Order: sequence, then structure tokens, then C-alpha cells
Amino acid sequence: MTVLVVWVLFAVGWGAVLLALRRGLHGPARGPALFAHVATPAGTVLFFALIGLGSLYATIALTAEWWALLVVTRFRPERLLSTGGLGRLAAWAAAAAAATGAATWLVFHM
Repeated sequence: MTVLVVWVLFAVGWGAVLLALRRGLHGPARGPALFAHVATPAGTVLFFALIGLGSLYATIALTAEWWALLVVTRFRPERLLSTGGLGRLAAWAAAAAAATGAATWLVFHM
């Protein structure tokens, strides 16, 4: 059941970031940002498989990163670069690391 919850949070987080990027980005940066976001899940899962870890670890990490991004930027991911500076980037990294650690512990110890 816990893995199913992770997959649902993964899909909802991915979709929320996609919608926020489509709404917030304009101009020449929009196309590459949307392409990178769409290609991220497959590339990350393939990378984790290449280094010998399963896709569950990749799913947990991406889920934590997307939700941390949404929380830190208040559902406006373009703020990470436009007005955030290093402080917001550091907050995103710290929140993603904490959420990844907590989610990994919950998934593998429940």
C-alpha cells in the first residue's frame, strides 16, 4: 500500500509541476523547460537502473523533489531561478533531501 501511495504522489506531483511550468513560463525558456520536465522521469529511472538501484528509489527521490519544489516556490517553479537566488535553491535542496530520507525510511520500514 505504501508503494502505491508513493506512485500516486509521484504522478500528482509531476502533473502539478507540469501545470505550474506551463502556466508560469513564457518565451524561449518554456520549450526546453517543459521538455526537460517530461524527460526527467524516464531518464532518472534509467539512471537508477544503470547504477543498480531499483526504480522505487528513483520514484521516491523524484516525488520528494517535485513536492519540495512546489512547497518552496509556492506552486510557482519559475521563482526558483527568477527571484529565488541561492537561498531558495538551498531551501529546495534541503527540503528535498529531508523528504527523500523520510519517505525512504517510511517505505522500507513499514
